[in-house]
Amino acid sequence: MQFDKIIDRTPSYALKWEKYKGRDILPMWIADTDFRCAEPILDALKERTEHGLMGYTLPADHVTANKAVVDWLARQYDWQISSDWIVWTPGVVPAFNVACKAVCQPGDKVLIQTPNYPPLIAAPKLNDLIKVDIGTVEVNGRWTIDLDELEKQAADPACKLFIVCNPMNPVGTVLTSDELQRIADICLSHNVMLCSDEIHCDIILDETAKHIPAGKLVGFKGQAITLMAASKTFNVAGLGTSFAIIEDPNVRRKFNAAAKGIVPWVTVLGLTATEAAFTQCDDWHQELLTYLRGNRDYLAAEIASIDGLKLLTPQATFLAWIDASGLGSDNPQKYFEDKGIGPSPGIDFGDKNFVRINFGCPRSQLEQAIKLLKA
Repeated sequence: MQFDKIIDRTPSYALKWEKYKGRDILPMWIADTDFRCAEPILDALKERTEHGLMGYTLPADHVTANKAVVDWLARQYDWQISSDWIVWTPGVVPAFNVACKAVCQPGDKVLIQTPNYPPLIAAPKLNDLIKVDIGTVEVNGRWTIDLDELEKQAADPACKLFIVCNPMNPVGTVLTSDELQRIADICLSHNVMLCSDEIHCDIILDETAKHIPAGKLVGFKGQAITLMAASKTFNVAGLGTSFAIIEDPNVRRKFNAAAKGIVPWVTVLGLTATEAAFTQCDDWHQELLTYLRGNRDYLAAEIASIDGLKLLTPQATFLAWIDASGLGSDNPQKYFEDKGIGPSPGIDFGDKNFVRINFGCPRSQLEQAIKLLKA
């Protein structure tokens, strides 16, 4: 398979590999994959650069990229949207920070599902807001949001926004329709806006799970900001392009106003890559999912055989949230690094007893990591 190929990323100054530069540690941390982009994306980028002009392009004017998003959401999620609902953003991180500015005033409270990835956890403080953690609980061998705690905290009139990750990063859960409906009911009853980071929504590995976009929920359309991108699935995060789907024109106006003068337009190459990903790469996408399922199942089986480690098999993403509390180590991150493996530190996500392993890599690299871990 094409995903088995080892590609040297060091000449590209890839952040994933720069972190451990000069050290004998295998990087398995930041959430990008070590897979070459699909050829239609690379071909489209070459064609665009050969045109020779890289001047200003207003994303709303890029008819074919907007149509690609509309058609992709219809095909993948049976979600019928208008291109007017699309707000292009240079990444979901800027987008949920803009949501904080659009929805909240300094001193308001923001509900954050935890554990979560560091930029999302940091967003409230960056915007002079108060973070309220909504924990994750294990139910029948699966991580999910503590919805009772959400209901309790959302009742506080100071809470104006709930930022959720679905599929959940780092735990890999795909929220069910019942869970999402309860979230919607809670948010609606307490006038809390939902901002849903769905950047991993196209990487569903559990074939019994189904992703449901927040903005698609019946009766919830006015209070949902749905964030998506081709970046994680098609490994084009370095092109800085994502999009928010905001149906309510008033919310969309506030979002755009909060971004004005601060957030730049997405790049012309990012628009080109997104269009190609959503229109020409279906076969590649399915092959990726098959490969990642194999990696996930291999990793889950190996972790289960190692004393002191526990993994609840993720339903989605290419990330594994590994419970290392059984190791008896005060610093699981150092334990892994001493073994020659560089995961993401659990403490950065909200729990020092965990590490996050990125299995979006060639199988041989994953096998090497397991060998090091067992040594």
